[in-house]
Amino acid sequence: MKTDITRTLVNEHRLILRMISLLEANVARTAEGCCGNWQFYLDGVDFIRNYADRFHHAKEEDVLFEALINNGMPRDHSPVAAMLMEHEQGRAHVRALEAAAMEARAGLPGREAAMAEHAKAYASLLREHIAKEDDILYPLAERLIPEPLRNGIVTGYAAAESRTPADFAAHYEAVVADYERQS
Repeated sequence: MKTDITRTLVNEHRLILRMISLLEANVARTAEGCCGNWQFYLDGVDFIRNYADRFHHAKEEDVLFEALINNGMPRDHSPVAAMLMEHEQGRAHVRALEAAAMEARAGLPGREAAMAEHAKAYASLLREHIAKEDDILYPLAERLIPEPLRNGIVTGYAAAESRTPADFAAHYEAVVADYERQS
């Protein structure tokens, strides 16, 4: 039986999708003028930057994608290149969302539309992105990566996780669960 090299990433996607659902719910309320909780958006940015990007995307970009490239997938004009481009698009939306939320928190009027626009765009991008990874790229990786390389990938994930505090994932799980209870 082959060592599973994508289950961890799929499981992390579940928590990311829960945060995306919260963003989508708050976007609707913000667009209607009913959500003045700018801290939610700043906490969302923190979650995205630290959990989704530094924790999860680091495993993809530095470990799995590199293994795919080292195993023959082209770096350019490939599924990996498309996923990396989408990661960058997501980061741009997060920067804009953060700027709008900080301005709103500072009292600048009319930032709701920008917050809603970028949160909605990020959520849409990430839902599609995760579906492509879970349904196409990860199954492809499971087929292409030979067994002798799989333990190195799992070890790479563990090394990435070791660069975070022991309670890192539990902290972000609690952040999401707290906002779900408030919804």
